[in-house]
Amino acid sequence: MKKCRSGRFIVLLLVIFFILTISAHATQYNRGSDSLGHRLIYDSDLNITWYDYTQSQANWQTQMNWADGLDVDFNGTHYTDWRLPSTVDGPEVYGYDGTTTAGFNITSSEMGHLYYTELGNLGEWAIDGTNFPPGYGLKNVGDFQNLQQYAYWSGTQYAAYTGLAWYLNLPNGYQGTANKD
Repeated sequence: MKKCRSGRFIVLLLVIFFILTISAHATQYNRGSDSLGHRLIYDSDLNITWYDYTQSQANWQTQMNWADGLDVDFNGTHYTDWRLPSTVDGPEVYGYDGTTTAGFNITSSEMGHLYYTELGNLGEWAIDGTNFPPGYGLKNVGDFQNLQQYAYWSGTQYAAYTGLAWYLNLPNGYQGTANKD
C-alpha cells in the first residue's frame, strides 16, 4: 500500500511539474473580452496586454490621442492607461537580419516582437537574405480577431527628425519611419 501511495504522489508531482513547465513557456493568452467584445491578449514576454481592436486609419497624432483617451471596461474595471506600442529609436538603418532599426525581422519593437516572435510570421525578406520566402506576411494571427493588413503606428517618434514616427507594416513585416501626417 505504501508503495502505491508514494507512486501516486510521484505521478502527481510529475503532472504538477509538467503543467507548470507548460505554463512557464506560454507567452500569450486571451484574458477575455471587454464590454464591447474586443479581446485583451496578454504577452508575458513583454508584460503587456494588447487590445484587439483596429482603429480607423489616421495620422500619428490622431492615433496617439485615441490610445491616450481609450477607456476599456473589462469585467467592471475601467482601464485607461493605454498607449501605442513602443519601438527602439535610433538612426534609421535598413537591414533584414533583425539587428538594425529599420527593415525586416526586427523583434526589439513591441509590434515586431508580436509579429515575428509571438505570432511566428515571416517578413518579406528572410534573415538569410532570401526575398519573398514562402508564406511571408501576416498569416498567423493567434487569438487576435481584428489585425488588419495595415501599417500600424508605434508611439515612438523618430528622434532624428520629429516629423517622422516608427511603424510596422503587417502585410510584409517591414519596420521603418514615415511622415506623421
